[in-house]
Amino acid sequence: MTDTAAAPARKRLFIRTWGCQMNVYDSARMADVLAPLGYAPAETPEGADMVILNTCHIREKASEKLFSELGRLRAVKRRREQAGGRMVLAVAGCVAQAEGAEITARAPWVDIVLGPQTYHRLPEMVARAARAAGAVIETDFPVEAKFDHLPEAAGGQGITAFLTVQEGCDKFCSFCVVPYTRGAEFSRPAAAVLAEARRLVAQGAREITLLGQNVNAYHGEAPDGATWGLGRLLRALAEIPGLSRLRYTTSHPRDMDEELIGAHRDLPMLMPFLHLPVQSGSDRVLAAMNRGHTAAGYRRLAERLRAARPDLALSSDFIVGHPGETAADFEATLALVREVGFAQAFSFKYSPRPGTPAAGAPHQVPEVEKEARLATLQALLREQQEGFNRSRVGMTMPVLFTGTGRHEGQIVGRSPWLQPVHLRGPASLIGRIAPVRIAAAHPNSLSGLLAAGEAVRHDQREEEPAPA
Repeated sequence: MTDTAAAPARKRLFIRTWGCQMNVYDSARMADVLAPLGYAPAETPEGADMVILNTCHIREKASEKLFSELGRLRAVKRRREQAGGRMVLAVAGCVAQAEGAEITARAPWVDIVLGPQTYHRLPEMVARAARAAGAVIETDFPVEAKFDHLPEAAGGQGITAFLTVQEGCDKFCSFCVVPYTRGAEFSRPAAAVLAEARRLVAQGAREITLLGQNVNAYHGEAPDGATWGLGRLLRALAEIPGLSRLRYTTSHPRDMDEELIGAHRDLPMLMPFLHLPVQSGSDRVLAAMNRGHTAAGYRRLAERLRAARPDLALSSDFIVGHPGETAADFEATLALVREVGFAQAFSFKYSPRPGTPAAGAPHQVPEVEKEARLATLQALLREQQEGFNRSRVGMTMPVLFTGTGRHEGQIVGRSPWLQPVHLRGPASLIGRIAPVRIAAAHPNSLSGLLAAGEAVRHDQREEEPAPA
């Protein structure tokens, strides 16, 4: 009889993710961390031995959504216990970091509360939760970098993949909780980023999006001990065989340096679509927000970027109704939008975040006024987005196909400007980049036809006999 290591018992893990791409990446890494304990994905919370709610504090009513979900899961957890089983319930992410004590007070059935800097310790937390009478809370900012303690990703993310290169923020915008929930800026060493990118490509990724709360503040240690900025990192990533496209998000105007602008000029695989939040077009409001840039400075930066890459399209974030914003300030925002032009944008009413400077600031804008301003801004942004989509009609563009569509025979992909593109075509194109002639524009997507030459080449490939 030979000794063999016992495989861990098979358990089921369900993760619900709210918020940004950083949270999507973090959820995938939490699954990787728990895989050695025997956890495999579950389709629903009802079938899970462990449920993680990965939260985001940026969106309005984030806490209310969390506690509503926790109330529903309480009943699921109770039914599991009545049947003789156990379900570990964890709350992760930025709401956990900011409101850990309130979570355990209002929802004592939660077993684990962990911040975004501590999920590499999840196996230890699960073991402690099995022994503890109360909740395990891990919301400190650890001395060690979590990336040094994470296993390699267990499986690929697919044709498009996220890769976190930077976390935290040192900007302290008046409305934002990120410096308090994600901590100070930290950049991963370039060698670690390149190694993970190579693994993603080996697992099938054709497009990688670099992530960071303030990604263009990246200042990672280079293989030779020097420091690389994001522009230099992008150049190194562009040399990886098999990688076809690069993107990055989210950026700050203050950190858009000449090296990074040069990367947009020199790297065809760096897609011509940049998310560059401005938040307001009023210098007075920008100063109150502690943004550190002016509206004129943003306009000049947009001009420099478009001079470097003429086909570049911009996306942005806007907040209306920041404390003290006047009607004239809001008109300045509309003027900036009309002058710069955006292919896409995200816009929100200001909502106070506990512990941030703006939460207690005087001259809070009435809710009815915020709603009216937001509706006006969104109508303008929607008009610009639809106009940008219409401008693509008649173009032949390279589309990276990522999957099948909702209708039989339909495949979908991404344009260079991140628009969904759908058309009728063979599933064998998934994972490839092929030229598509855009036939129609829709509010949030494009549709088209395979370019004639591509259709002929594809038909010929299908007729070729399989190699012996």
